[in-house]
Amino acid sequence: MDPVNIIEGRVSDLPRDDVDTDQIIPARFMKRVERTGFGEFLFHDAKQAPDWNVEIGNPILTAGANFGSGSSREHAPWALEDAGFRCIIAVSLADIFYSNSTKIGLLPVQLPEEQVRAIAAAGEARVDLEAQTVTAGGDVFPFDINPETKHRLLNGLDDIGLTLADAEKIDAFEAKQAAEGPKKPSSLDLPPEPLATTPVA
Repeated sequence: MDPVNIIEGRVSDLPRDDVDTDQIIPARFMKRVERTGFGEFLFHDAKQAPDWNVEIGNPILTAGANFGSGSSREHAPWALEDAGFRCIIAVSLADIFYSNSTKIGLLPVQLPEEQVRAIAAAGEARVDLEAQTVTAGGDVFPFDINPETKHRLLNGLDDIGLTLADAEKIDAFEAKQAAEGPKKPSSLDLPPEPLATTPVA
């Protein structure tokens, strides 16, 4: 995945709590195995509401508490990313949604409600992952992030990339095991098991 550091631009605001993954992308649209192609279905049912005015395609989305709750479907962050969002700033985010987002380079940020509302009101923001700040409307809001997650995002490392980053250590371990480790038993080393016999009446 691409490294994440600075994300800046217009802010789309979804000032609702408990936006679950089925609202983000209804289950009936989960018909693809690829990670792309879900953006057109983002908020498909929710945006039918007469008061819906969330602008799709901005890099930053602000939301209320418990964003991404419900089903653990990976398609929810996939749809948000495919629609152009790069950062979700919410009062709180569901754990699995948070984890799924970081694995594709979608930056989740949790801030107190008054700060999320201030960012939404500003209409534009600059998110600096390295500095762990959101700048909007002349204010700077620091945010917390797990150091390991920050490292993964800054360096563009998904699960495979994280493993491959230690490829030399893995190769050295395998070579050492092959040279020094105990011989693994093979089925050819074992004596044959006696055949079961059935008594004849």
